[in-house]
Amino acid sequence: MKPFNDGCAANDEFQSANSGLQRGELVRDLLRQRVQVPRIPAHSLERPQLNQSVAGALVPQGVLFVEAPGGFGKSHAVIAGFQAEELSPESLRWVSLNAQDNSPSRFLTLIAIALDLPDASESSLQGGATFSDALAMMLVALGRQQHPPCRVLTLDNLQNLSNPAVVDLLQQLVTDVPADMSVVLISRKVLPFETHGLELENRFSHLGSDVLEFSRSETFDYFRQALESNQLTSVAVDNLYDLTEGWATPLALYRREILGQNERKPVQETASVERFLKESVLGNLLPAQKQSLRAMAELELFSDELFIDLQRSAPEGGYTPSQAMDSGLPLKALPGRGRWFRFNPLLQQWLKTPVMTGYADRMSRASRWFGARNQFPEALKYALLSGDAEEIVRIASEGSEALLLGQDTASLLRLRKSLPVQLLERSARLRIVYSWVHAIGGQFRQAQALIDDLDDSDQQEHAARIQALKAFILRGEGSVASALAMADEALSGGRLSTQGQLVTQMVRSSALCAAGQFYEAREANRATARLAREAGDSGSEALAVYAHARIELGKGALKHAEQLLRTGLDTAMQELARPARIGETRLQLNLVLVLWHQGRNAEADRLLVTCGRHAEQTRDLGLLLAMAVRVLMCRSSGRIEDAFVWIGRAERTMHAWQVDESLFVPVLEALKASCWLSQNQVDSASQAVAKLEPYREAGCVPELFPMMPGLLDCLQVRVDLARGEYIRARETLQESRQRYDDAIPWGVELHMRLLEAVLAQEEKGPAVAQKTLASVVVDASREHFISPFAELRNELQSLVEKGFDQLPESAFKEALGRLYDVQPATEKADSLAEPISDREQAVLELIAKGLSNQEIADKLHISLHTVKTHARRINAKLEVRSRTQAIVRARELGLL
Repeated sequence: MKPFNDGCAANDEFQSANSGLQRGELVRDLLRQRVQVPRIPAHSLERPQLNQSVAGALVPQGVLFVEAPGGFGKSHAVIAGFQAEELSPESLRWVSLNAQDNSPSRFLTLIAIALDLPDASESSLQGGATFSDALAMMLVALGRQQHPPCRVLTLDNLQNLSNPAVVDLLQQLVTDVPADMSVVLISRKVLPFETHGLELENRFSHLGSDVLEFSRSETFDYFRQALESNQLTSVAVDNLYDLTEGWATPLALYRREILGQNERKPVQETASVERFLKESVLGNLLPAQKQSLRAMAELELFSDELFIDLQRSAPEGGYTPSQAMDSGLPLKALPGRGRWFRFNPLLQQWLKTPVMTGYADRMSRASRWFGARNQFPEALKYALLSGDAEEIVRIASEGSEALLLGQDTASLLRLRKSLPVQLLERSARLRIVYSWVHAIGGQFRQAQALIDDLDDSDQQEHAARIQALKAFILRGEGSVASALAMADEALSGGRLSTQGQLVTQMVRSSALCAAGQFYEAREANRATARLAREAGDSGSEALAVYAHARIELGKGALKHAEQLLRTGLDTAMQELARPARIGETRLQLNLVLVLWHQGRNAEADRLLVTCGRHAEQTRDLGLLLAMAVRVLMCRSSGRIEDAFVWIGRAERTMHAWQVDESLFVPVLEALKASCWLSQNQVDSASQAVAKLEPYREAGCVPELFPMMPGLLDCLQVRVDLARGEYIRARETLQESRQRYDDAIPWGVELHMRLLEAVLAQEEKGPAVAQKTLASVVVDASREHFISPFAELRNELQSLVEKGFDQLPESAFKEALGRLYDVQPATEKADSLAEPISDREQAVLELIAKGLSNQEIADKLHISLHTVKTHARRINAKLEVRSRTQAIVRARELGLL
């Protein structure tokens, strides 16, 4: 580096900036005003986990880098972390940087002021010293102080520093930070220097927008006041979260508008949010850059290659997607896809209005771009958007069964409305294509009608394809045996294409899994995967992984299922050309299911945002599963009203999509019954269960909900228990086990055994019930399968409370304690010199219920003398002298 005072530039662009150190009290007084910690706005949301992440990074010589686009609350998060760590204001220094700080001398002056280095230190550095020497001597001077005044130095708005000389000083500062200090860097852009050395030394931490975004539950907490005052509904807050994806500043601005009693508008049309987007997010951009962003917003996902192809006539000075990302705009990179990107939905919606000229031409070009890469689902989607009828029909009529499984069903159904009636009537192939479309969308009656109307010659010509389609429809309707028979018939003819065989093997795998024939299902799944590889169809490969994971889920192997699903998603992400949407969405949905079963609700919640939106956009019936999990999550957290809102939303969506009622009515009625049982509204639950009786008798096994028959039986048992009809409950459980014939899905098995524990408490006493419970806990803990315990919380609460301390220590037990709000006893029963026997435990339980010795003898069918003997032994073991003392002592030890 050049001498500190020679005025020479390291780069001609910054020649005037790279001058000697500025001196004078006036300059220092002006800069001193910039060194102060900002204040947190009132009514901020408490975020303990984020505070912990910030505080945990403040290690000696640690560097915390907080990077996110504007409006994600970077400064706010850092200050809140400081306060959570209870750092004294005197130990904090905060420097807000601007474009004028690109001078090395000015930057050094700011650092000197922030670190309380006196003028003498600065003047002593004159005379041939380089900027690097100056900073080094400042840090040495600081390190010699016995009680350094600054513990944490924060440099905010780091994106304003671009001078290479200043960047070098910044890197030197974070590399050589004194032992008693930490440095926090805040920026909209990535750091302009390498950090791998700091990372290897465990001195570097990074917080990005994914951590700073509000979660769905945090968004609900943030709008709690508006919800309680009925200014917003839970549906509105949920939609608000989907649109913003937790972008903090738009949420804060919208909350201010709502609570200020202003006229309610959509968030993207709210004046303060529009000003934020115009001024803070896009304010410094050139017209050509803004036009590029608007063109990107027309596409759901985009890459540099695609965008450059669409923007051949774009003016110079515009952005490519990667340049927009690097400039600190709210885009998200989709890893492993050759640098594909998407906008934050709020900004995308705002940029798309109004539509730019040339839209149809760009969509047509996008369609051809995807078509040239054999991405037919995307090609068809953009052909639809372009309005090119000829191209639409060409792509749709050439689609095969396997391509349709990865298709955007919503677009195809919209297309059908605009197709000439005679075109569909004269093309048997197009009728079969649309029969598949309706079947995939759950419209089985419409699907069947299309193929039933084919004439005899067409029926004969396309016999194998029609049989494959009928097998798919039968499986969707839940008719397992019929679907298997039809699939075998389709395959035996030997006239199916590779794609047709692939789909039919998927049907077989699903049906065999539903029948509990897991080995045979796995063999069919292997055939599916092999055919998908032969066809080079990445979307079908994803669906094959999905089917394999469903088999593992049926067996209760949650950990293996999660591994399969994550591998499948990773593989899908490695496809440079986008894989089929539905295949990826189904992988995500089943990963959500695994996370829910294991009680990992925060992870499930975040993933549901993405896959739920995709399922809704493409009209994937998997949306019903996404909404069902939402209901279960709301119910388990005590938000019953929100759970019913989701049930209503699911009901409206299924009706709007014209889905056959047999697919969604039993699911939604079962969810209603579950919610009512959690509120002890037994009559309402009983009415819902009564509506389910025809579905129970039919024994249908829906593809999306293979555990449905057993869970409907369990609902009937739970209603019987709530009514005190224990004999009927026992009979229902026994009948259900016989119907499954030892092929019970593991989730249903856990439900049944837990209900048997509840029954045992009434029929055989608490000791037997607790042994059954302990046995289920041991088995469930192997896979951390906690969802049955969440579902049956009302029925199990007292049993878990009484038997909690007898459960083996494990992470699963800790999770159960949190779920049931049970704390381990300070003193345990195993501290007794002689343990209480099972028979003594039964007597103790009845003593605690207030029964006399004679009543206990009658209840347990033993003599009065035996009861008195047991009571004396209980008192002796508990070291007490009376019944009352025995009860108190037993509760202290967790025996009651």
